[in-house]
Formats: sequence, structure tokens, C-alpha cells
Amino acid sequence: MTLPVFYEGDADLALICSRRVLVVGYGSQGRTHALNLRDSGVAGVRVALHAGARRWPTAEADGFAPVATAEGVDWAEVVVMAAPDEVQPGLWGEAIGPNLRAGQAVLWIHGLAVNFGLIAPPLEVDVVLCCPKGAGPGIRAIYERGGGVHALVAVHQDATGRARELVLSYGAALGCGRAGMILTTFRDECECDLFGEQAVLCGGVPELIRAAWQTLVEAGYPPEVAWFETLHETKLVTDLIYEHGIAGMLARVSNTAEYGAYVTGSRVIGEASRTAMREVLADVRSGRFVQALMADHAEGGRHLVARRAAAAAEPIERVDRAIHDMARETDASAPL
Repeated sequence: MTLPVFYEGDADLALICSRRVLVVGYGSQGRTHALNLRDSGVAGVRVALHAGARRWPTAEADGFAPVATAEGVDWAEVVVMAAPDEVQPGLWGEAIGPNLRAGQAVLWIHGLAVNFGLIAPPLEVDVVLCCPKGAGPGIRAIYERGGGVHALVAVHQDATGRARELVLSYGAALGCGRAGMILTTFRDECECDLFGEQAVLCGGVPELIRAAWQTLVEAGYPPEVAWFETLHETKLVTDLIYEHGIAGMLARVSNTAEYGAYVTGSRVIGEASRTAMREVLADVRSGRFVQALMADHAEGGRHLVARRAAAAAEPIERVDRAIHDMARETDASAPL
């Protein structure tokens, strides 16, 4: 490991436990952060939501009394930015920035707004990043079992001289000190995250699955059989990769599968794909992607909503629902 790594023993949990922490937003990440902080002994945790927010009843059911963002910022010593990236600039201008005072800390879960200059925090506050590497519910479940997930942490601005101590304490309260907190920068976290989401996790892999499924179906194979071989088994293989690495996965599949991987993988992901990936990274680093994201948000998310509906209407989705419904109808003990 070339980057510094910190664990529970490197963090002073009492530091964050002594602070008043406001979590702005109560989605997948915000809820997990608020609950883990409270369970780790941070007595002063509040949640900020706008009136009528969809997550308001969930926050109340979890034992929080949501407050308006401006009121919460005035009360807090640490403000956690857990609202969606695209709404952060407006929220900052209306309720957060005007109510900040010297000595407070603003903690981001993702570095987009700071890295691309959508928000410029005042010099008198600490600006830090704590990005647990996992989806919110998974982070919460692992924490409740006594474990933790890795986190990327960073200090963008150290106004108090204790910003690193604070972010390590915060990460430890999330449970991330049990796995390891890796010190990086806002830029590296943000740009690698955006590229990974687009080229692999949420863009590349789903598109590869759809294309492979469609190829089989168009060739006359049953959609259900194609679904198992292109979508269902993706999880089984990625689980092996996660546990053992790519080479370890290849050592654990059949010789036929391994040989096929060596002779075929580079045919599918060849130079054209690598050129496209370099173009994707260039769009991320230049800010073109973020500009497009914010422009769509300004238009009410018209493009995002349309593409979301189109994705839900893909033919493979009908097969996916049918097979999962079949498992539920038989009360299968091992759900897909």
C-alpha cells in the first residue's frame, strides 16, 4: 500500500463524540452515517431535511427529529454533506454557506462539489472527506455485525489544525477504522469514483450484460437461459474476484472458463474500448460530465428521468422479474 492507512487505534473516537454533528440528507448514505455515529456514542446527532421530504418519516421512525438545514447548521459543529451532488450547490447557497462560522467543519461523503468548484467553502472552516466504500445499507449491516468497510479520507482545508484528527475520528465512528482508512485527496477520490461508476460499475457492466444477453436471444437461445449465463452468474464471479482477486477467480473456475477468458476477453474489451475509457476519463477530469449533470438537473432532470424509464423497459428486465417471481412463488430458501 503506497498511501497512508489508519485504523481504530490511530483515531480518537472521543473527538467526534464530543461534537454536535448535523447530517444533511437522509438517503442511503445519510441514514447510515447518522445511525452509525449515534451507535458509536456521538450523542449530538441531528438530521436536516426540507419540509415534506420523502425521508422525513424514516428519520422520525429511527428516532431523529429532523430540522431545517439553516437551523441545523447554526447548531452544529460538524456539517455532513449527504445530500445528492446535484442539489448541494443550491442548498449551500440558500442554507449552509450563509450560516457557517469559523471553526466549524464541513465533511463530504463524495468530493464532487468541492473538486469541481461548485462550492467554495470559506477559509475559516475545516473541509474534509470521509467516503466509506460501500452502499449505505451494506455499510450499516457490516457495522451492526461488528465489522467495518474501508474508507477514503482526505483533508482539503485545515483551518483548525485538527482536521485530520477529526476525519479519522469520524471514520472510526462509522466503523471504517476496523477495516482501514486510506488517506487520499478530494480530486483522486472524486475523479476515480466518477470514472469507475461510468466505465465499469453502473455503465460498463450493465451494458455488457445487456449486449451479451441480446446477442444470445437474437441467435435463438431461450431468454431465461441467456439471463442465467449473462446476468445471474455475474454476481457469482464478482464475488470470487472480490474475495480472491482476478487471478484468484480464474484459478477457481473451470479450465474451460479460464481458457475462454484468456482468448476472448481482449476481443470484447479491446483497443476501441480502451479508447472510449480514455475519453470518459477526459470528460470526467475536464468537468464536462459534471457540467452536463448540473445542466440536466437545472432542466428538472429531464434526461435522467427519460433514461431511467428506458432502462426499466429493457426486455431483459421482464425476464429478470419473471425469474425472481418464480423463486418467490416457490418460497425458495436461497433467494436469487
